[in-house]
This record gives sequence, structure tokens and C-alpha cells, in this order.
Amino acid sequence: MPPVRWLWWAALPLLGCALAVWQVLGDGPLRRADERLGDALRAAAPPAWCAEPLADLGNAAVALPVLLAALLYALAAARFRRAPGFAGAGGTGIPLGPALCCAVAMALVPAVVSALKAWTDRPGPLGGTGYFPSGHAATAAVAFGCAVLLLQVAGARAARAWWTAAALLTALNGLGLVWRGYHWPLDVLASWCLSALLVAAAAWGITAFRRSAPPPRASRAPGRPGRSESPGRPGG
Repeated sequence: MPPVRWLWWAALPLLGCALAVWQVLGDGPLRRADERLGDALRAAAPPAWCAEPLADLGNAAVALPVLLAALLYALAAARFRRAPGFAGAGGTGIPLGPALCCAVAMALVPAVVSALKAWTDRPGPLGGTGYFPSGHAATAAVAFGCAVLLLQVAGARAARAWWTAAALLTALNGLGLVWRGYHWPLDVLASWCLSALLVAAAAWGITAFRRSAPPPRASRAPGRPGRSESPGRPGG
């Protein structure tokens, strides 16, 4: 069973996402306050040359290469450092389990977001419908979060700094989406709740995999010339 802390990480964002859906579908007071806030933020937005690149952080062409780079780092760590928790055929250390957990979390983003968009059919700030939740915000949050998970499992240092960077990029992406009028703030917040749920699920899967995976085989150092490699007295 998942540890209690993973259940808390899953329950809190799930409740947040459910609250946002309820308010959007029921035209509740939170939705009306959200639209007033969105209008105010859009009116005070920085120039397009500043806000547009932030919104683009949620594009698949930007977010997915970040996740791929983290996976390549994990592969290099498994190959050359034999990072614990990786397992593959013959003890090669290929990070199949962690990579699969992150791939499943990333693949669930368009499926879940598309279903919620079709269900809520919320109008956007500049017209059109189907804006809740934000697919770009969810893509950025899950890609950056899973990238940090892979870096952690690969043994990268300064985990807190990586998580801070991922959170900062995710927040800037959300601001860019609101500033440019692509989404309401609640669209972005609901996507972050959904993303936290997916990243927490991926983290739990990686933790379970690392606990069940056999340790990588230790390579034996070559013996010195003139000495026996087997334990015992040196040869005469």
C-alpha cells in the first residue's frame, strides 16, 4: 500500500481540483472572483515579448525535451555511476522503472485534461470554449516535476534547488498564460492540482520500484601486477 504521506500528497490536490471543477460547473463565487482577477492580471501584464516566452514553457516542444534531458542524465548515471534503485536485464542498471513511471504520468496529462475540457466547456478570456483546465500548465508542471524525480533517483545533488527551479518555472508559465489571456487563473491552478497528483503518483511508483529492485552488480577492480586477485596471502 502507498505510504500515508503519499496518500496526503494525492488527497490534497485531488480536493483542490474537485473544488475548482465544482465552481466552474456551478458558476460559483470562486469562478466570478477568478474572472475578475484574470482581467486585472491581464490589464497589468508585461509586454508580449516578456510574457509570451513564459507561456511557451508549457509547449510540448519545450517541456518534453527537459524531461528527455533528465532521462539521458539518469541513463548516464546508471551506466557510469551505477546509481542505486536502477535495475535492468543482467544488472545493467537501465532505469526502466523510473522512466516508465514518468512516461505514464506524462501520457495521462492530455487524456485527463481533454476529458475535463470537454466536460466543463469553460469559455476563455478572449473567447472560445474548452479552456479548463490548462493543458500547457499541466504539461510544464508534470514534465519539470518528473525531470526532478529522475535527477533525484540518478543521484544528482542539490535536490532542493532543482525542486525550487521546477516550481519557479511552473509558476512563471502559469503567469504567462494568464498575462497573455490564454487562460483564467483557476484554469492554471486546477492544472497544478492535477499535476501534483500525477507527479506524486510517479514519485510513489519510483519509490516502490527502488525498494523492490535488486542492487546493481559491483564491478571488481583489476588486481595489481604480481598480486593475486583472490583473498589470501600474496603470491610468492
